[in-house]
Amino acid sequence: MFNIISYLLFLSISSYITIDVGRRCYNAGKFYLEYIIHDTDLCLTINRILLGCYYLLNLGYIAISLTSWDKVNSMEELLTVTAIRVGNIALILCVLHYINIFTLYFLRKNLTIK
Repeated sequence: MFNIISYLLFLSISSYITIDVGRRCYNAGKFYLEYIIHDTDLCLTINRILLGCYYLLNLGYIAISLTSWDKVNSMEELLTVTAIRVGNIALILCVLHYINIFTLYFLRKNLTIK
C-alpha cells in the first residue's frame, strides 16, 4: 500500500516539476536564444526541439526510476524515499539546464570568433 502511495506522490510531484520547469525554460529561452543566434525562426525551432528532448529525457527517467524502487513499509520510508527521488529529479533538471546554457554560450562564442 505504501509503495503505491509513494509511486503516485513521486509521479505527480516530479511530473509537475518537470513540466513547469520545461514551460518556464521554454518561455524564457526564446529571448536567450534570440540574443545568441539572431534568427527568430531558427531560435523557435531550436527551442521546440530542446523542450521536446527535455520532456522525453526527464519523463523517461522518471518512469525508469520506478523500476529500482525499494519496498516501502512505513510512512517515514515513504517520505524519505519520495523526497530523495524528487531531489534527484530536481538536480538532474538543474544540471541539464546549465549544460544547455553553457553549450549555447560557447557555440555563440565560437561562431563570433570565426
